[in-house]
Amino acid sequence: MALTPSNMLPLGTKAPKFNLIDTKDNQLKSLSSLKGDNGTLVMFICNHCPFVIHINKQLVQLANDFALKGISTIAISSNDAVNYPQDGPEFMHTHAKANHYPFPYLYDETQEIAKAYDAACTPDFFLFNGNLELVYTGELDQSRPGNGIPVTGIDLRHAMNALVENRSINSGQKPSMGCNIKWK
Repeated sequence: MALTPSNMLPLGTKAPKFNLIDTKDNQLKSLSSLKGDNGTLVMFICNHCPFVIHINKQLVQLANDFALKGISTIAISSNDAVNYPQDGPEFMHTHAKANHYPFPYLYDETQEIAKAYDAACTPDFFLFNGNLELVYTGELDQSRPGNGIPVTGIDLRHAMNALVENRSINSGQKPSMGCNIKWK
């Protein structure tokens, strides 16, 4: 496990389009079919990363809370499933079910989508407005495995609330930290 910060894609960047298989139902899903009316949270996660495991319950809570406010949540795993089989599509399906993911859990087998988003770590968060322009990228909150800080999702939750309420979002965003994406 290499502790890796997110790359902080520039604010205002348009969300790169994709068509990926949702491991929950084995159906092809596109960004345009999944985007929310008020915004879209795209997050890069995986099954085995201790940083993601640490925040799984909060990810589910955020997705449920903000679905009611017109923000959709999309999870993507781009890890190399050959060298990290626990992150392969079959295990993603099981993992999504076990953790009650209310959002699609897409598999980026070619890793092209992770590269298009300049994703670097798991978790890596990208919040887009209704026009699919990036308004927040950074950490969920300051909790990390073993640091004793409770998982609240406060940083990302604040950005999502500001988006829904049409308020400005803090431009002093801190990078997310986690395991590096397992590149081929």
